[in-house]
Amino acid sequence: MTSANTLDQPFYRETTLARESLAASARESVRDRLRWVRQFREQVAARYPEIIAAIQADLPRLPQELLASDLLPTADACRFLEQSAEKLLKPSRMPDRHRPIWLMGERDTIHRRPHGIVAVIGTWNYPWFLNAVQIVQAIVAGNAVLWKPSELAGTSARLLHEMLVAAGVPANRFQMVPAIRENGAKILDADIDFLVFTGSVGVGRQIATRLAQRLIPSILELSGCDSLFVLDDANVEMAAQATWFGTTINKGQTCIAVRRALVAESVIDRYLESLRSLAADHAPWPLAMASQREQAQRLIDDAVAQGARLLEPVRTAGDRSMSPAVLVDVRPEMAICREATFAPIVAVLRGQDDADLLKQQSQCAYALGASIFTADATRAEAIAQQLPVGMVVVNDALVSAAHPATPFGGRRESGWGTTQGAEGLLAMTVPQAVSHKPGTFRPHYQIGEGESVPALERMLVGMLRSSHGSRLSVRMAGMWQIIRGMMQLGKSMPKAKSDSAAHSGQ
Repeated sequence: MTSANTLDQPFYRETTLARESLAASARESVRDRLRWVRQFREQVAARYPEIIAAIQADLPRLPQELLASDLLPTADACRFLEQSAEKLLKPSRMPDRHRPIWLMGERDTIHRRPHGIVAVIGTWNYPWFLNAVQIVQAIVAGNAVLWKPSELAGTSARLLHEMLVAAGVPANRFQMVPAIRENGAKILDADIDFLVFTGSVGVGRQIATRLAQRLIPSILELSGCDSLFVLDDANVEMAAQATWFGTTINKGQTCIAVRRALVAESVIDRYLESLRSLAADHAPWPLAMASQREQAQRLIDDAVAQGARLLEPVRTAGDRSMSPAVLVDVRPEMAICREATFAPIVAVLRGQDDADLLKQQSQCAYALGASIFTADATRAEAIAQQLPVGMVVVNDALVSAAHPATPFGGRRESGWGTTQGAEGLLAMTVPQAVSHKPGTFRPHYQIGEGESVPALERMLVGMLRSSHGSRLSVRMAGMWQIIRGMMQLGKSMPKAKSDSAAHSGQ
């Protein structure tokens, strides 16, 4: 828990109510919380036209895309929790075989306790899936949530909040603050215990700095500049289609979009021909913000100035619309291979062999995801082992990131922590070990008294030898030392009263 809430802290009323709601949450079972998860999941299926309309009111997207990228993954994530959360959050008794001899008789249990108040600073590009999974996991784990939605997704945020509360989530346990940019900064100074942020690396770095001053832990789901490998034995046509899909899904406004295609020299001509047929005469798409197109144009101009070329001309309209851009003859030191962008743009690099492709891939500081196209599963595994990313997909792109049971998260410039699957649920908790010691025999109390206790030393040496001796004879001798030491200590130690004896003597 953080320090006591004070009137001058932001969102004092909301965090006070949230803190009060935690007492009721502690009395609930996980099964109690899962009842409203099911209610919410079923309402997602029943009210999908209303949800689609709300998301489209914020940002125009096709219904088929919203069903695939937001609604289905949200419902599946809820069902995963219904199937798994109770077992995952159940107290775990430590097996006797793991208990060292010097803790003989002790019973140890690991409990998963909630952080307390979890702040969620939400995103806009997948406004239901990315926000709902984080919120639902936090509350199922026993936390209260303070949510600051994106200012670009206010309509869908209001509906998400309304549906979760209607499903049974107590209103004080899930509170939404106004979706304005200033509240993202304010929430960092509120009485919170944990924070989840999805957004750019620049903002993520500022958040990490602020939270570090208060020692508040966090999950940061940050930007990506993901790579797609096309090896010399790949299905080249499918790899080109996957590149196009991974570059253009949600108009390129995806953190795990394909930004770099690393293609074997022997198949690059076929690959580019397939990609050209997809990119030809494409109409411009509107992006969420003009700054996205401005950055994309800067990266294109920089790459072309250094010798890259566009596979097809880029068409623009207004101040924020552009057609997808494919750049070829790109080198890994160019800015387009080192910056995260939120536009439909991909750079194609060529390499002589797997080692060359891996070397070019490693020159980018982002480490979110990657795809590998090859007919050889063993070869794919060998490459995946060398990629410091949170997710690798073989012979596909992106969609596996929404698997409800797998973790999702990045490394290096792409952030830390996970927000999906078992690992994502457990990240919303802290482990607490509870150890029960029977009886009154406590020889270790004499260790720090400043005087030598030969019997205690003999017993400890016996424990070391009996547990870790290299030969049976050494281990047996150690057991004898333990017995002798315990007998001698039992005679010399003052007798501690048991609880029942102490009370009867009062």
